[in-house]
Amino acid sequence: MRKYLKLISIFIIIWTVSIVSAESKKLTYDFDKETVGGDAKGFSSFVGKWHTDIDGKNIVYAVDGRKWEKGLVSEGIVSKAKGLYGKRYAEFLDNLEAYKYFPLTICKDIKNFTGGILSVRFKGISGRIDQAAGIAFNIKQNGDYLVVRANPLENNIVLFSMRNGRRRAVRWIRGIKTPSRKWHTLKIIIKGKNIKAYLNGKLSLNYNWRKKINGKIGLWSKADSYVFFDNFTIEYQ
Repeated sequence: MRKYLKLISIFIIIWTVSIVSAESKKLTYDFDKETVGGDAKGFSSFVGKWHTDIDGKNIVYAVDGRKWEKGLVSEGIVSKAKGLYGKRYAEFLDNLEAYKYFPLTICKDIKNFTGGILSVRFKGISGRIDQAAGIAFNIKQNGDYLVVRANPLENNIVLFSMRNGRRRAVRWIRGIKTPSRKWHTLKIIIKGKNIKAYLNGKLSLNYNWRKKINGKIGLWSKADSYVFFDNFTIEYQ
C-alpha cells in the first residue's frame, strides 16, 4: 500500500511540474519608467530613428520619420548586432542593407519566439507617405523576417514577407480602418505555422505560413511614419 501511495505522490509531483512548465510567460513593455528621448531599454533599433516620446502624460516608444532619409540606420548598429547574434552578426547586417526603407527595432529579451501572443497599441501621428505600425516576427539570422502591419493612411492590414532582400505581400486585407491620432490595438496569435491578426479585438487575418514560426521579434514601420507604440505584450511558453 505504501509503495502505491509513493508512486501516486511521484506521479502528482511530475504532473504538477509539467503543468507549471507549460504555463505561458508574459512580458509587457509599457515604457513608463523610460527616459524620454532615449532608446527603450529592452530594444535594439537597427533601421530608422526610434526613441521614447510623450503622449499627453504617458511615455511611449516612437518611430520618428519626420526627418526621414532612405537608408538611415540607427546609431551603434554594429555593437547592437553583436549583442543579438554574437560572432555571426555580419550576416545579419549584410542582409539588413536591403531593408533600409523599413524602420526596425528588435526586442532583446526574447531570444527565439516560436508561438504565443504578440500585442501592441499604436497611434499614427504623422507621415505623408506612410503611417505604418507593425509587429515583426520570425526574424532570422540572415535578416529575413515576417511582419503584420496596419496603416491609417491605407486602411488595410498586410502580412509581408521580407526575404532575400525583397518585400512581398503575402496576404492583403482591405477595409480595415485605423484613423490617425487615435489609439488602436494590433494583436497576433501564432501557433505552429498559423498566423492570426486582430485589429481592435476583431479577427482580420488568418494565414498558414509554409514553416513553423521561430526567430526574434520586434516593432516595424516604413518611410516617414511618425507612430507611437505602447504596451507591447508578449505571451509565450
